[in-house]
Amino acid sequence: MVAIVNRLLTFEAFLAWNDGSDRSFELVNGVAVPLCEPNARHEDVVDGLCRLMADHCKDEMLAYVVRQGKQVRLRSEPQAPESSRKADIVVFDRVEWEKMRQSSASAAAYEPPPLVVEVVSTNWRDDYRLKLNEYEALGILEYWIVDYAGLGGVQYIGAPKQPTVTVNYLIDDEYVAKQYQGNRAIVSPTFPGLQITVADIVAMTNA
Repeated sequence: MVAIVNRLLTFEAFLAWNDGSDRSFELVNGVAVPLCEPNARHEDVVDGLCRLMADHCKDEMLAYVVRQGKQVRLRSEPQAPESSRKADIVVFDRVEWEKMRQSSASAAAYEPPPLVVEVVSTNWRDDYRLKLNEYEALGILEYWIVDYAGLGGVQYIGAPKQPTVTVNYLIDDEYVAKQYQGNRAIVSPTFPGLQITVADIVAMTNA
């Protein structure tokens, strides 16, 4: 539906809402907030990683479904307005995805997915700070921050800045971070057999 919103939206109502444009939105405390559109290199990385992960799941017969640009419902207090993030890549448990296939509702992460990937852009603070805290609180087991252009602050990727992938894995309800640069193989607890380096990701922007 196309509507002018004059009330706070629930997550389900937000997924069904459409402002009539091609803009992307996130839900922030019940309010639909427009997002800046990513540049071409950002999209190349998202496309490349999504294909790689999807092919890996198929080849290894893993029980995951990999999708781009899906909303992730965040944790909120009872009776409080809801919020969501539109993640660059969401890895769904196949059982959860099959449940959604039986429903007419929009496909989204209603429950915490096993893995989320965010590709860093100029608003890098959101990825390294806000989203990390949100995904940690939500209980997402693995969260990748893919900083293919080395945009993040020195406190996050070191100096001199260079392309970096930070893999955050949940242990005892807190993220433990491991960083990867150059030709060092990225280790993913969710995809232990996945073969990829930061250099491979950077190369996706030149394909």
